Amino acid sequence: MIVTPKKFLGQHFLKDLNIARSIAESLEITEPTKVLEIGPGMGVLTQFLLQNENIDLKVVELDRESVAYLKENFHALEGRIIEGDFLKMDLSELYGDGNLFVIGNYPYNISSQIFFKVLENRDHIPCCSGMIQKEVAERIAAHPGCKAYGILSVLLQAFYDIEYLFTVHEYVFDPPPKVKSAVIRMRRNSVQGLACDEQLFVKVVKLSFNQRRKMMRNSLQAMLGKDNPVYGMPVFTKRPEQLSVDEFVELTNIVDKHKIP
Repeated sequence: MIVTPKKFLGQHFLKDLNIARSIAESLEITEPTKVLEIGPGMGVLTQFLLQNENIDLKVVELDRESVAYLKENFHALEGRIIEGDFLKMDLSELYGDGNLFVIGNYPYNISSQIFFKVLENRDHIPCCSGMIQKEVAERIAAHPGCKAYGILSVLLQAFYDIEYLFTVHEYVFDPPPKVKSAVIRMRRNSVQGLACDEQLFVKVVKLSFNQRRKMMRNSLQAMLGKDNPVYGMPVFTKRPEQLSVDEFVELTNIVDKHKIP
């Protein structure tokens, strides 16, 4: 049985076993750990995860054909295959009071949504690694001042340390994607909570980068009005890609204090 790659699911099956092994090892698991693999497909990454005796593995797969393939070829996964949509899952049912590591060759069309879901469960997901579109990986790992620096960079880096591990070329996939891929690793940092209203922080970051070419005094007018005296502060003469996570926290507190009722 062979699984046919489905375009609407963003399936591009990795063929290079050395790359698959490197992705599996990126979690660096040396003690008993719950791991969830997203979108295992035909199990190219799964086979190496199963070789690590410290990994308590479960996989989530939306494609019924892939589920059937895994059941037929990976008997070690019996009772460990979740047929469904990761984005709709209640992850607390998997990690309980403990932790859960997340890994996968993520579908490009939902990779950002996957990372936002990881972010929502950050207190129980100390590590997340996997392969995504190179452009998205560069955004996530970008530092202030880079053109790639944006919403994903700020929101994820607020709670995770990001490592861009390596680039993966198109020819190692079936079918080959039209873009290069990259493997990243996110490790939970020591930040337990931001020193600001976190919901407002998200709104400020998103609103800022929605008009990324404008200075902050222009992009935040929807919150602060047109002639707010705080625009005299130096931060409002900057553009969003110039601000670090800490500076966005400070900006959020300013907005919180001076926003339009």
